[in-house]
Amino acid sequence: MVLEISPDDLPLDGVQALKRIAVIGAGAWGCALAAVARSAGRDVSVWGRDAKTIAAINRDHENPRYMPGVPLPEGMNATTDIEIACKGAELVLIVTPSRTLRDMCQKIRPHLAPGVPVALCCKGIERGTGLLLSQVAEQELPGHPIGALSGPTFAKETALGHLTAATVAFPFSYQDRLHPENSTAAKVAVAMGSNSFRPYVSDDIIGVEIGGAVKNVIAIACGMMTGAGFAENTRAALITRGMDEMKRLAQVLGGRRETVTGLSGAGDLTLTCSSRTSRNMSLGVQLGEGTPRAECFDGRNVVVEGEINAVSVVELAHRVKVAMPICEAVHAVLYKDADLGETFARLWARPIEGEPASLSLSIDHPADDAAINDLAERMS
Repeated sequence: MVLEISPDDLPLDGVQALKRIAVIGAGAWGCALAAVARSAGRDVSVWGRDAKTIAAINRDHENPRYMPGVPLPEGMNATTDIEIACKGAELVLIVTPSRTLRDMCQKIRPHLAPGVPVALCCKGIERGTGLLLSQVAEQELPGHPIGALSGPTFAKETALGHLTAATVAFPFSYQDRLHPENSTAAKVAVAMGSNSFRPYVSDDIIGVEIGGAVKNVIAIACGMMTGAGFAENTRAALITRGMDEMKRLAQVLGGRRETVTGLSGAGDLTLTCSSRTSRNMSLGVQLGEGTPRAECFDGRNVVVEGEINAVSVVELAHRVKVAMPICEAVHAVLYKDADLGETFARLWARPIEGEPASLSLSIDHPADDAAINDLAERMS
C-alpha cells in the first residue's frame, strides 16, 4: 500500500507533529535532509565526527567538505556530541554509510527516549549476515519503530530546494491499516514535507530497502558500459533488466514488486544510472575507461555504496537462490579480477529468456565464442 502525503492534504493539527529531529551524519545527504527538515519548520540537530565540518555548519551555514557553496538554513545546530544531538529527539534520521549502521545504532541507543522512531537514510545489506539494514537496526534498537526514507535524491539538488520526492516506509500495525494517517510513516512524512520536498508513504519497507541497495550495483554496471563506449540502448537495457533483478529479490524476501516500480526503486535506479553525479555511476565509468580502482576519483578514498553492496547483494542472492546476473557481473569485475569486457560480453550472450518470466523459456544464444571475444575486445 502506498499513500500520497503532502502538508496540504494532511495538516499538522490532524497528525501528531514530530517537531525535534536528530540527523546522525553530517555528510552531503545528512546535511541535505537536515536542510529539508529545517525548511519544514522543525528543530534540527546534526551530528558529525569531523570538528572542522561541524564548526563550519554552525558558523558559515555551509558544509565545505561535502557540499561547498551550498547554503544551509540557519538554525541547524551541529555537534560532535552524540548525546547532545539526540537529546529530546522525536525522530532520528541515520545518514551514515551502511557499513557503520550497527555501530551507530549502538552509539545512539543510550540517548534515545523510549519509542522514538528511527528512519534509515542509508542503503545496503549488511555484509556477512545478509540482513537488511532495518533488521540490523531492529536488533540494536529494540522498542523503536524502524523505517526508511529513500528515493531519487541527489543531495545538492535537495539542499538547494529543487523539487524532490521520496518514499517513507515503516511497517504497519493493524491499527495503522485502519487509520493510515496515524501511522509512524505518515507522521515522519508530514514532519519532513515542505514546499519542495514531497514525501510518499509506504508500508513495504523490504521493497524500499531492496530497491535502495540493488540500484547502486546496477548503476556501477551502467557506468562500466558507458565508460567502455556503449550508449543509451545498453544503459536502458541494464536499467530495465536490473529492475527485474530488484523485483525478484524483493519478492522472495517478502516485499512487493510494485514497490520496486516506485520512487525508491525505479525512480532512484533511473537517477543513479543517468548521471555521473552518482558516485556509483562515476566509479563504473572510470573502471570502464580502464582506470585502475586505486586511481579512481584521483586516488581519493571515496566511499561508493554500490561497491560495498555488490558483495552483500550477491551473497544474499545466493542464499535465497535468486538469479541476479548483472549484479554477479559487477561483483566479478570488482572482486574476482574478472575482465570487464569478457564478463559483460558473456552477460549479453546468456541464454535467451522470456519476458515475462512466466514463459519459463531458455534458449541458447546464437553468439559463439568468436563473437563473444569480438565484443569483449571492443570493450578493451
